[in-house]
Amino acid sequence: MDAPPAEADPSVTGLSGARRPDPLPRRVHAGYALGSLATGAFGTVPGLLLLPYLTDTLGVAAGVAALLVLLPKAWDVLVNPVAGRLSDRTRSRWGPRRPWLLGAGLALAVLFAAIFAAPFGAGPAAGAYVAVAFLATATAFAFFQVPYVAMPAELTGDRAERTRLMTWRIAVLALAILVSGAVAPMVVTATGDGLAGHRWMGLFVAVLIALGAVGAFLGTRAVATGAVTETEPTLRAQLAVAAGNRPFRALLLCFVIQSAGVATILAGVSYFADQILRDPENGPTLLFACFVGPALLVMPLWSRLGARLGKRTALVAASLVLAAGALALVAAPALPAAAVYAVVALLGVGYAGQQVFALALLPDCVAHETARTGRRQAGVFTGLWTAGETFGLALGPGLYGLVLQVSGYVSSDTGTAAAQSDQARLGVLLGFTVLPALLVGLGVLLLRGWTLDPDPKGAR
Repeated sequence: MDAPPAEADPSVTGLSGARRPDPLPRRVHAGYALGSLATGAFGTVPGLLLLPYLTDTLGVAAGVAALLVLLPKAWDVLVNPVAGRLSDRTRSRWGPRRPWLLGAGLALAVLFAAIFAAPFGAGPAAGAYVAVAFLATATAFAFFQVPYVAMPAELTGDRAERTRLMTWRIAVLALAILVSGAVAPMVVTATGDGLAGHRWMGLFVAVLIALGAVGAFLGTRAVATGAVTETEPTLRAQLAVAAGNRPFRALLLCFVIQSAGVATILAGVSYFADQILRDPENGPTLLFACFVGPALLVMPLWSRLGARLGKRTALVAASLVLAAGALALVAAPALPAAAVYAVVALLGVGYAGQQVFALALLPDCVAHETARTGRRQAGVFTGLWTAGETFGLALGPGLYGLVLQVSGYVSSDTGTAAAQSDQARLGVLLGFTVLPALLVGLGVLLLRGWTLDPDPKGAR
């Protein structure tokens, strides 16, 4: 058992806005980052495999499948602020956040495996079961992710240190996306495809989630958090404070829209590999490796660019790279496969920077407001943030499913995709390229004139 953490001094932890004199230990960077195994796996695999699982294994119509993917995660828009409020008010020997990392993280692992358990086989009852199981899993995810995302603002008051913390986190997130996104389809194929293959895949991802939850819980035990014990008296008051914070509001809307764009890409990977690249077996894995692999290499470069230009400017630059790469893939049917994978690697470079700088600006907003009011704000701020992110990640597959429905995509209950018309294949292509490019670009427009304070090298 951990020893009860000593009450932190605001001048050290930075909840008052003061700079922490000493950097966080590397073991804390690494331990906190391990939580991204859980967030990366849950954020990736449902967006990648759940829609094809519903349409091509359970035989659910594309439009209905889109709603089944969207609605359970949309529920988190209501749940996440409540999770933030509860974690803000938690008193325990482990601090306000860490008990939720362990309890909700392990529940998330069990429930994720349940999504793909398929006790009713295929058909309408199976689709209804997936919706209920996904709803329960999304709720557990809210109670894990909100405290997890709230922690950086309380671990250190140094903005540069928070950027380093986010760099570690995004590096592990990229690894989690690579492992879960690339290996999960391989597990499905290697274990027989269909219902059996998806059951084994669910267990594989559940193990990743459990490792991440336990790793984050243990890895952050050495750092005391929670110096500010007073909160706004009601959830409504906390939500009003967050809604009145203009920099936070603009950053949140940008991230929600861009998350929808990224999720649209994730949702279309299997369809794009099958219908455009004509490589349903190896295509999804290669696409994921090209999308996520570069992120592991360019993280130090993005970190240096952010220190030089400012986080907001670097976020805009990364977003434009991401949008340009997506738009360039419109030419994929006329390009050799090697060129397509090279463009997808460009997407990955932009995605890495977009994630790092958005997530590094969030705790800056939280710490700024906490220092201004003297009240603990991290839980509800990050509750709104993760609610928006979760909604965006659910909206992407929903939008992609609607594009498939409109373009005439034919569902199947055989475990393999049915033959598709040229119009349906065009829908697969446009949903994977033009739609995400528009969403990511729209998010950039919301950052015009964004500033947190006059510090040109802080939250610029």
